[in-house]
Amino acid sequence: MQQNNSVTEFILLGLTQDPLRQKIVFIIFLIFYVGTVVGNMLIIVTIKSSQTLGSPMYFFLFYLSIADSCFSTSTAPRLIVDTLSAKKIISYNECMTQVFALHLFGCMEIFVLILMSVDRYAAICKPLHYPTIMSQKICIILIVLAWIGSFIHSTAQIILALRLPFCGPNMIDHYCCDLQPLLKLACMDTYTINLLLVSNSGAICSSSFMILIISYIVILHSLRNHSAEGRKKALSTCTSHIIVVILFFGPCIFIYTRPPTTFPMDKTVAVFYTIGTPFLNPLIYTLRNAEVKNAMRKLWCVKIISENKG
Repeated sequence: MQQNNSVTEFILLGLTQDPLRQKIVFIIFLIFYVGTVVGNMLIIVTIKSSQTLGSPMYFFLFYLSIADSCFSTSTAPRLIVDTLSAKKIISYNECMTQVFALHLFGCMEIFVLILMSVDRYAAICKPLHYPTIMSQKICIILIVLAWIGSFIHSTAQIILALRLPFCGPNMIDHYCCDLQPLLKLACMDTYTINLLLVSNSGAICSSSFMILIISYIVILHSLRNHSAEGRKKALSTCTSHIIVVILFFGPCIFIYTRPPTTFPMDKTVAVFYTIGTPFLNPLIYTLRNAEVKNAMRKLWCVKIISENKG
């Protein structure tokens, strides 16, 4: 990576400087990260192994779990290890790699959530055309486009980050590398780059949130014409999706759609969408979904029986 500066490494200040609080942070986020990986891997294995979870909704849930696991992995391990380190040093190249990974998997999560809302809209509002609209071929094309879009977005972000010159302070008041805290350290006028950041990340967050909210309003409005049982099932699924959307997009919009200023609460807010949401997604999608719970029970019952026979 080309470095347009004299800084070769950064120091991450983390969530807290207090030794006791660092130990608490270590325990809490280790539990969160292990829970995130185990929960999402459980969903991935269940969907891949189950014959009953072959619908487009579970196809997209499979990729949401992959995006969640990778998104959390781009920040959580570093945060956990740094709580045990005296000096939280990250090299320039590692920092840029983290910016790229954070935006690649974060953007992928946004696109998959949009695809899941499109799937619910087609299933509830266009039931007769649903098999044609959301065929396997179309679902694969949509996921490929989501990966391409995420790669373009993260490439744009890393290009902005690589253009920033650093020639003085190298202490990042955050637990990970991202453009907002890096802009604060750059020895140049960052007004234009911040505008590009808002027009890229900010626009994606805001427009995606509006699309999702409008789509779910349309879906909920159309449920009036369904039977009581159909309404209950659709409401259960949509409620899960809406909870995830609010938890993820609220903090994202707060961080990426404002002038170039940083607040002390930014780190806490960032925890919600980088670590909190990937941890909660498996719980939300399994505890509120009878089909996933039944498929998990069958999968693990079969494994236990086969092990006992062996």
